[in-house]
Amino acid sequence: MTSLSPRSLLTAVLGAALALPLTAVPASAVLGGAPASTATYPWLAAVGSPVFFVRPSGQFCGGALIEPDRVLTAAHCVTLFRSVPGLLTATFGRDDLTGTGGETVAVKSVRIHPEYRETSFKDETVGHHDLAVLTLARPVNRRTAALGTPGPARTGWIAGWGFTSENDLFNTRLRAARAPLPGNAACERAYGDSFDPSDMVCAGSAAADSCQFDSGGPLIARGRVVGLVSWGYGCGRPGYPGVYARLDSLP
Repeated sequence: MTSLSPRSLLTAVLGAALALPLTAVPASAVLGGAPASTATYPWLAAVGSPVFFVRPSGQFCGGALIEPDRVLTAAHCVTLFRSVPGLLTATFGRDDLTGTGGETVAVKSVRIHPEYRETSFKDETVGHHDLAVLTLARPVNRRTAALGTPGPARTGWIAGWGFTSENDLFNTRLRAARAPLPGNAACERAYGDSFDPSDMVCAGSAAADSCQFDSGGPLIARGRVVGLVSWGYGCGRPGYPGVYARLDSLP
């Protein structure tokens, strides 16, 4: 969600590990809020890879378990892994990435939304239909996430393991924050034509926003996941809410 170095760091590390030509990969954590427990979000996955050794547990994105063997995440998180899905993992039940609790499951396939494409806004990569489904190597015995749309909700919750500010390089603790849903007009003012209300949801403020390494994580409203962290200009910058992938059409 910002042009800080971790985005280019993710590309560089994965590029060296996979020896593939890569494009910039946005990897958006929760600014504001407080530490949270995965017991509240048993379906929440830390998506990562052992090759991403700069982060504990290899985590670089979030995701939501939607079937016992299916995790919904942001497409931009996993496009590089379509031909090597076995390098991806999904970890559940780990409040702090430096710990060893919970369970980690390998990924056996990656399905990207057929209409996924990228444009740009300033230095940010804009993902359209920014959705992907990971098929796990085995089912997990966990409650799955309920999906929906924001409807009339004016506030929601965001959760992730990422940065708590643009300059926070070290947070590894799951955090959650209550974030406003200001409506499409707020993102249209901020991003112009880069914001497409047909496949994006506008959420967040200078006090509560997603940030680096939160991409693919949930926006929750009315007890349902209604969007996934996708992109935005910086983290918590006044006048620039976060943008979330709408879940109206899944891959």
